[in-house]
Amino acid sequence: MSDKKKFLLRLDESLYAALEKWAASDLRSVNAQIEFLLSDAMRKAGRLKAQDQFNDSRENSDQAPSV
Repeated sequence: MSDKKKFLLRLDESLYAALEKWAASDLRSVNAQIEFLLSDAMRKAGRLKAQDQFNDSRENSDQAPSV
C-alpha cells in the first residue's frame, strides 16, 4: 500500500454533513469519500497519468485489471 499524504482540511459544517451522509450511503468513511470524489474528478479532467489511475484501482483490489 502506498504512503498517503496527510493534511488539514477545513470544511463548512453543512458541506461536511452532506459528505458524511453521502459517504455513509456508499459505505465509505468521509475521508475515503473525499479521496474517491477527488480521484474521479481528476480522471474525468484528464489530470491523472495512466499509472496513477492504475494505482488508484489497485488499492482496493488484489486482482490485475482486465484488458
